[in-house]
Order: sequence, then C-alpha cells, then structure tokens
Amino acid sequence: MTDCMEERCVQFAQYIIDTRATVRATAKKFDYSKSTVHKDITERLRHCNPQLYAEVRKILDINKEERHIRGGMATKHKYELLNG
Repeated sequence: MTDCMEERCVQFAQYIIDTRATVRATAKKFDYSKSTVHKDITERLRHCNPQLYAEVRKILDINKEERHIRGGMATKHKYELLNG
C-alpha cells in the first residue's frame, strides 16, 4: 500500500471519528466514490492502523444500526415537501 493511500485512509477515518459521518457523507466531502471510502476504511485501514480502525468500526456499526431510521426520516421529509 502506498503512503498516499495510507494517508487517505487515516484522513477518512479521522473525519468519520470527528464528525460521526457516514461513509456516504465522507465520500461526498472528499470527492471520492462511496466504494473507495468503504474499502479504505474497512480493509486498508485495518492493516495500516488497527487502533484507528477499531475506533472507526464503532461509529460505522452505530451508523449501520441507525440507517433505517435515517431512511424513514428522509422519506417523511420528502413527502412533507411534496404535500406542502
């Protein structure tokens, strides 16, 4: 793994930890694909910085548990806008 890639993994991880952001929000912030951010965080980071990976994993697990709530809220908001 190149140093640039390792730095990117750490940068993504630090952003997620600091803001409790989702993979999708992190990808949008750094202008990378969701797949790249996910692979960097879940696979590459585990090898280059296991301690940081453990911290990020906790947040990713929380986000996964809450995703159905976020989806429901987004749908509710969409229909509120449509129905005035």
